[in-house]
Amino acid sequence: MTYSPVLEKRRMILLQLLFLALVGPLAIQNSFAQQNVLMHLSLDQTIDLAVKQNRSIRLRSLAVDNMRSKKDEDRSNYMPRINASGGVHHVTQIAGVEIPAGAFGNFSTTGPVPASTLFIDQGSDTAYTGGVGLDQPLTQLFRIHQANVAAKQDVLVAQTQLSHAQVDVALRARQLYYGILINRWQTQASQEQLEAAMIKDSESQRDVEHGNALEIEILQSKASILDAQQKSLTLKLQGEDLRRQLADLLGLPTETQIELDSNMPDQVIDMPSRSEADQLALEQNQDVQAARQALEKAKAELAAAKDAYIPDITGTSRYSYQSGVPLLAHNFGTFGFSLNYDLFDGGRREAEVRNARTAVASAQVAVDKLESEVVVEIQAEYDRVEELKKMVGVVQQEVEVRTEAARLADRQFEQSALLSAARSQAHADLSNARALLMETNLNLSLAEAGVKKTIGQIPR
Repeated sequence: MTYSPVLEKRRMILLQLLFLALVGPLAIQNSFAQQNVLMHLSLDQTIDLAVKQNRSIRLRSLAVDNMRSKKDEDRSNYMPRINASGGVHHVTQIAGVEIPAGAFGNFSTTGPVPASTLFIDQGSDTAYTGGVGLDQPLTQLFRIHQANVAAKQDVLVAQTQLSHAQVDVALRARQLYYGILINRWQTQASQEQLEAAMIKDSESQRDVEHGNALEIEILQSKASILDAQQKSLTLKLQGEDLRRQLADLLGLPTETQIELDSNMPDQVIDMPSRSEADQLALEQNQDVQAARQALEKAKAELAAAKDAYIPDITGTSRYSYQSGVPLLAHNFGTFGFSLNYDLFDGGRREAEVRNARTAVASAQVAVDKLESEVVVEIQAEYDRVEELKKMVGVVQQEVEVRTEAARLADRQFEQSALLSAARSQAHADLSNARALLMETNLNLSLAEAGVKKTIGQIPR
């Protein structure tokens, strides 16, 4: 049998198709399996993952890098500029110097000088030039310095915004984490309420059949079942929406399945006193810091606008080489100073100064406004924390009452003194009270975390 390249190529293609047919479905299944992997996360893990992978934080981080690059660009203006240049020039016609014969005299010994007419070329038709020059700004350094101050403030603002985004994302992660847990407890309580309503409906039907109740009791029990089903369905949809929001916040695909740790220890957040919180907020709050940095930038821009009245003086030096240019040496150097000043600009510089002064005044007002708002916000958040602490105590008492009511319902049911529906309703009320207690505790923790955010710290 003779070897055929065409047959061999077809055989390789068939083997590749067979391989893809066997391995392709497995690869697709593995891909779906990876997407549907159940992630188990604690609260700390959720916050850490959000701070590391959130897309908004990544954008803020890139903005910091961008501002640093611009700052380096402005800083380079301090340095002298060294440039090299060269050129080739061809002249179509050049004028020479013609010296007629005997222009310098006619002597008996030598005859006419020169003896014949002379023509002296001025250079050549093609000239070559090149050189290296250095320019050092001098009076421009005043404006360059102010531009660097403004660029430094831009970097600080970008870093402050990055820190602000990290705090916001950490708080949002905590809110979604608690929201999912609260939704889970509320869903469980709604299921128990639904079971109690179904038992109540069954008992109502028996009472109507035996003539112990009116048919309206059946209609009311049916309505209670429908209300419980509607609430359960709404909670389920809310839970799925919260899960997708959390996955997106963590920088994960929205179809990622996440299992949260519901057995959390008590979340204790260190809280400073009111007066300490006011001081910390004025010093560390990201919005206030960004406003102060914007004020410093505006002041630098005002100084730069005033420096525009200073003439531009630049020190220059150059080493040159030429070939073909008349009356010049092949290699020579030059140095000196250059001055540039706009004698009339139509009022542009004056307008820039006025605009810069307005920007400084606006930035100062913004700082004062934010400082006042932060103090008010801190006081309101502390009031909410104290209110939630009182609410936790009230709900705790309700749980104790519901617990005792459920215990008595169980005893009376065992003694056949209470219907099953009443017993189920007592336990459903206890589940609702426990869910409310957990929700109140978590809301208290969120309020304390909000205080940490306002004073410029990541709530953990």
